[in-house]
Amino acid sequence: MLMPKRFKYRKHHKGKIRGMAHRGNTMVHGEYALMALEPSWVTSRQIEAARRSITNYIRRGGKVWIRIFPDKPMTRKPAETRMGKGKGAVDHYVAVVKPGRIMFELGGVRSELALEALRRAAQKMPVKCKILTREEMEASE
Repeated sequence: MLMPKRFKYRKHHKGKIRGMAHRGNTMVHGEYALMALEPSWVTSRQIEAARRSITNYIRRGGKVWIRIFPDKPMTRKPAETRMGKGKGAVDHYVAVVKPGRIMFELGGVRSELALEALRRAAQKMPVKCKILTREEMEASE
C-alpha cells in the first residue's frame, strides 16, 4: 500500500475539502482516465484495490498511472478509550480528492478493455467517477 516515506509533521488537522481541483485535472500520460466527481478522502487501501482491479483486468498489458497519493495521516484512538489524553495514533493515510481530479490514467490497451477496467476501478472508489478519453478531454478544453 502507498504511504509517505517521511513527513514533516506526523499528525495533520482534518481540514475541509472545498471547491474544484485546480491541479491534476487534465490528462497527462494515457489515453483514458478516471475522474472524481465528488470531494472525498480516498484511502491507500482503496487506491490499491482499484490499481489491482485495473491491472488484473488488462492482464498486465498497457500502462497504468496513479495520479493521487495518500499523504494525509488519519488518526484513530483505540476502542473503549475515554475522551482526552491527546490525539490518537496514526491509523492510515488518505489522499484528498476534489471534484475534477484525475485519479488514474490508462494507456496502451484497446478501447473496450480500458473502459471496462476503469469502470471496475470506479466501483472501488468512495466517490462518483467519470471515465474520460483523450478526445473528450481535448474537445472540452
